[in-house]
Amino acid sequence: MTADHPHPGPDLGPHPGDTDVAAPDDRPAIPRPHRDRPEPDSAEGGGVLSGPYRALTLGIISVISLVAFEASAVNTAMPVAARALDGIGLYAFAFSAFFTASLFAMALSGEWSDRRGPLAPLFTGIAAFGAGLLIAGGAGTMGMFIAGRGVQGIGGGLVIVSLYVVVGRAYPERLRPSVMASFSAAWVVPVIVGPLVSGTVTEHLGWRWVFLSIPVLILLPLAVMLPALRKLPRTEPGAGHGARRILGSRRCLLALAVAAGACLLQYAGQHAAWPALLPAAAGAALLVPAIVRLLPRGTFRAARGLPSVILMRGLAAGALVAAESFIPLMLVTQRGLSATLAGLSLTGGGLTWALGSYVQSRRRLEPHRERLMGLGMAFLAAAIVMVPLALLDGVPVWIVAAAWTLGGFGMGLNISSGGVLLLKLSRPEDAGSHSASLQMADALGNVTFVGVSGVLFVACGGGRIATATAQTAAPPGHPAAFVAVFAAMAAVAAAGAAVSLRLRCALPVRCALPGP
Repeated sequence: MTADHPHPGPDLGPHPGDTDVAAPDDRPAIPRPHRDRPEPDSAEGGGVLSGPYRALTLGIISVISLVAFEASAVNTAMPVAARALDGIGLYAFAFSAFFTASLFAMALSGEWSDRRGPLAPLFTGIAAFGAGLLIAGGAGTMGMFIAGRGVQGIGGGLVIVSLYVVVGRAYPERLRPSVMASFSAAWVVPVIVGPLVSGTVTEHLGWRWVFLSIPVLILLPLAVMLPALRKLPRTEPGAGHGARRILGSRRCLLALAVAAGACLLQYAGQHAAWPALLPAAAGAALLVPAIVRLLPRGTFRAARGLPSVILMRGLAAGALVAAESFIPLMLVTQRGLSATLAGLSLTGGGLTWALGSYVQSRRRLEPHRERLMGLGMAFLAAAIVMVPLALLDGVPVWIVAAAWTLGGFGMGLNISSGGVLLLKLSRPEDAGSHSASLQMADALGNVTFVGVSGVLFVACGGGRIATATAQTAAPPGHPAAFVAVFAAMAAVAAAGAAVSLRLRCALPVRCALPGP
């Protein structure tokens, strides 16, 4: 779920004009705000930090910043944690568990917020996120660690969607763009300082404290915004609005099928034996039909216009997250870098992501929106191709930082342009549902391509990487596993660049999303 923030992960960032989010199926994932709701007189002329909104705005930004910090910190600490738990062979599961669980939780949170209001899923999500951190930080085995990451994913998915609903209900329409812009801004500082702080904590206190220290910090933003949240209009539960009805909704069931299918396929891919064909077949039978029904018709055949915008979003998000997940592990195990330096190699990408977003906003580039998206994907493909060059002894290790700086700039061009193009091709009343399709494409791209990368990594010998730390033994040589991952994700990014040729429409009205 890569959003308009400079780091992969849950889609907490806005798309331009996102004031509501809805699902493209039989019922909205997030209810549209009431357009006729009067704005509070006391807030007339004020901003998001004016008296009536200050506490809620600061609380929301604080929650997003903590999630962003955790997301950037995990990439830095993960190689050390996986080696300490003797779980290098399950490395990709630690990432895919989060994304898979969050995919289901997004659908659940949408239905829950629609039927019962956003407060219950918001607080449940925050509690689950904190519990997952505690489980992962206290894990004695890689299996327990992965389970903790899954609980974190459930919490993250619940929080993402419920925060959008809070914004729709708590802020007047004139302030929503400013609130959404603050979502992206909340990621900048954590992306810059997260790797440094996480690496320092990992090296001096141990990787567990990267996870165990964050839950305490969650209490402050909750206390700050709780009074404002209590003033939100309450949704009275009606007939059929119980937990069974929510969990049994069409969208929740489809998301659950995708999550279960992805888990079965990744499990089968890491067991090279005939019995693994059974879970592989079951996984494919669950995953493929559910994905087709979750996204609008025409998405997977790159139909011109909006379907291609949505497809391109999933390809970009998946390629970036899958490649980025393995960069710190490669630098730690193959080049002997510390966790801090390995994490810092990703920082430049966050800064140039913001630069790319600024460049694409220049008015004179507006006629070239589709070309900007294709150029951004080409930059990402080139960056991923450059990364495995660091496996060569004669190549300086800083080439990874240089490559990710280029890739971040490409993502800034692509992701921000995609949001603008989506609105250009959407009727105002459809902007919310189309934005929801982008979020779902993010999640599906992350789940699919992180899983594929994990299978390739193990199949090419990555699971045999020694668990000895770089300080006590020479880095083991298993470059083929990393080359396979980066080559595959570079191909995915190149495919996204090709899809950009399908973005332009001669008659935009004919390129609108068909019904589900």
